[in-house]
Amino acid sequence: MIRSILIAVLAVGIAGISYWGYKEHEEKNALLIHAENTYQRSFHELSYHMDLLHDKIGTSLAMNSGERLSPQFVDIWRLTSQALTNVGQLPLTLLPFNKTEEFLSNIGDFTYKTAIRNLDDDPLTDDEIKALESYYKQAANIKDELRQVQYTSLENNLRWMDVELALATQDQADNTIIDGFKTVEKKVGEFAEGDEGSLLMQTSVKDHEFKYLTGERKSEQDIRDFSKKLFSIKDDQNINITKSGEGADVQTFSVSYKDGKSVYMDITQKGAHPISILVDRPINEKKLSLNDGLLAAEKYLKQFDYPNMEVFQTQQFDNEGVFSFTYKQDDVRVYPDSMVVKVALDNGDIIGLNANNYLMNHHERKIPKPKLTIEEAQKFVNGNVHIQEEHLAIIENDLGEEVLTYEFLGVLDDETFRIFINANDGIEEKVEKLTGTETNFEANL
Repeated sequence: MIRSILIAVLAVGIAGISYWGYKEHEEKNALLIHAENTYQRSFHELSYHMDLLHDKIGTSLAMNSGERLSPQFVDIWRLTSQALTNVGQLPLTLLPFNKTEEFLSNIGDFTYKTAIRNLDDDPLTDDEIKALESYYKQAANIKDELRQVQYTSLENNLRWMDVELALATQDQADNTIIDGFKTVEKKVGEFAEGDEGSLLMQTSVKDHEFKYLTGERKSEQDIRDFSKKLFSIKDDQNINITKSGEGADVQTFSVSYKDGKSVYMDITQKGAHPISILVDRPINEKKLSLNDGLLAAEKYLKQFDYPNMEVFQTQQFDNEGVFSFTYKQDDVRVYPDSMVVKVALDNGDIIGLNANNYLMNHHERKIPKPKLTIEEAQKFVNGNVHIQEEHLAIIENDLGEEVLTYEFLGVLDDETFRIFINANDGIEEKVEKLTGTETNFEANL
């Protein structure tokens, strides 16, 4: 009797384990299918947007009316933004693709700046027309190469998950998709080197990425030791580290680790500055306040050697605190040098960081004195806004230029707004509505 019961219990246990294993397998397959579908959609959208971009640039070259050109340039700017989004959704982190992204960014910058001016009174110059012609030729090259990759991948049922695996393991031999994207990048680079036409091709902020990096070059072991300490990892042999491709403008290491939690980090080789951090783990019951989370975030910034950072916005999502910081120089907030830190409110661990803007832009600036007083600048703010706080701040205007402003934080109809008034001429540079946030009214919390 007892033997029969034990056999029955064992059978039920085996069945339960089998079912659990089956469900785990099914869930894993579902995630892989979802990722593959996302990659496929992003790639085909990228190819489609490049086709449209090429056609739109070509059409603009045939136009002569400023009234028609401005909306055409807005369309081109929109398409470059969509194409850049598509690229960002592909698993190309470890594949140098910066020249192609720079090309798209340059077109976006050029067409946006041109679209917002009066083209009837201030028509395109000869240099600007040459720049458009150059963009048109480059777009044709990229379009054709992407179409070739698209045809080959569809013909041979190639998977993007294989691309991700090949890049992660550096086993890239005979991967048609990787070879195709390398060809795109090579052709864009060759075209840029051979084009002596216009300085407009070199105006994008992409050219300035990470040029202000400081510190010594770090070895892979240095990065391993840094990661082990930061994420409290006992066995550093489980840490996977991959160095960026030789063609990248800045050398970085990509760090990954899985053991109860998944850790991903991109970090510069020069100075070991973390660019981005993502920690995926279950967040337990909240034990820390949002202010406790802020103190933890500030501790991590000091550990990463990011000095003089001031929080300007806090948010809470479930049991996670998200803190936006900006650099402060001579009591002036420098918003181009900003970053975001995410902290788990169960134990204060860092679970997210995005320091890309800071590393791309940070340097000491010569900040001029404002021509307007704060009282004079406040007169340019809507009189119905109840001002709670004000600061001097450097921001980027719509032309991508840094300008000195007065920042006013105010309330209108129970909504909070951040308003930037040019400190020299009173122009309203930007207005932002703060949604779902807890605004920091005491910067020294």
